[in-house]
Amino acid sequence: MPVRAILHVDMDAFYASVEQRDDPSLRGKPVLVGHDSRRGVVTTASYEARPSGARSAMPMMEALRLCPDAIVVPVRMARYVEVSEQVFAIFHRYTPLVQGLSLDEAFLDVTASQSLFGDGVAIARAIRSDIKRELHLTASAGVAPCRFVAKIASDLRKPDGLVAVREENVRRFLAPLAIEKMWGVGPKTAPKLRALGFNTLDDLARASVDTLERTLGSWGAHVGALARGEDDRDVDPDRAAKSVGAEQTYEQDLSGHDDIARTLLVHSERIAQRLIREGISARIVAIKLKYADFTLVSRRVTLPEAVADTQSIYAAALQQLERVDVTRARFRLTGVSCEGLVDGPPTLTLFPDRDAAKRRTLEKLAADVADKFGGAGITRATLLGAKDEPRLGATKKRTTRGD
Repeated sequence: MPVRAILHVDMDAFYASVEQRDDPSLRGKPVLVGHDSRRGVVTTASYEARPSGARSAMPMMEALRLCPDAIVVPVRMARYVEVSEQVFAIFHRYTPLVQGLSLDEAFLDVTASQSLFGDGVAIARAIRSDIKRELHLTASAGVAPCRFVAKIASDLRKPDGLVAVREENVRRFLAPLAIEKMWGVGPKTAPKLRALGFNTLDDLARASVDTLERTLGSWGAHVGALARGEDDRDVDPDRAAKSVGAEQTYEQDLSGHDDIARTLLVHSERIAQRLIREGISARIVAIKLKYADFTLVSRRVTLPEAVADTQSIYAAALQQLERVDVTRARFRLTGVSCEGLVDGPPTLTLFPDRDAAKRRTLEKLAADVADKFGGAGITRATLLGAKDEPRLGATKKRTTRGD
């Protein structure tokens, strides 16, 4: 039996690295990818920007205060998707067992590939070499007998790093690491654990199940097992995306039903193009609204049939908007997401909806034009001349994948 070999490959500062590769004038300089506005958020910070403290998910104004020399470039999602597909094509040269976690990272099970390409370390080196030679980008990789350890290993020597952990060394590798390395232990949970004397993964590994479950609930037993390197989860190439969504934080608060409805239309259009492009449909439509005081509200509906066109998604989003009191309120963020994803277009019925079929054809055309012209080209008459149209054009798209 070949030794189980799991790889976690993570592209280094992916969006910023693509921008630096495509524009030589940005190379070697601090780059922040995101919307340059008072309420913009950093999507990715290049490694040249990080020593100053700038990082992803930070408010853009704060990042620029820390790194005033940084160059801000807008998000080009269509470009990152294109490059991501090239990266994943390289992964599939070495194994069909690839589970994408996002555009820039994936788990690979190369256990059965070792007879062809060498052990896990050799395969990780080959993949990183292919990415560097063909795409002029760097990736970091972790090699281990399980997913949890591979994920941690890939993060230890970024950028352009490779860390391998043999099965007999797993416990020794994990033991000294801080508890923040544990999945799900963030800024809120870590202080509580430290107050109870848990500082390292070894502390969690040695704790009794009863103690961990009293502290963390039903999740506790799983945490203890992971801390010991016990993780038998398979790499699942068929693990589908959980949702496709779009959201935007606005430089100036929105107020009034019409302004908010217009943003939902923009989001719905972005999502429909993504669904059409990926050949999937959705049964659940949800909206998310964040008030000026940061209070968050969400509403969702399960549809009788899967949909994939702007009008159907937008109609469902508007239906949910009616369940929120927007009078005399101001909003800093709006979003729409589609869940309950299924492969293929909406199911054909005995009496097909010709209007829906026409809308899907239009969505495909709009997606093709957006791909060709980087997001520009076709817009809806409803949005022409809107005072906030430029702001909406920067709507951030995201896809979250099962873990």
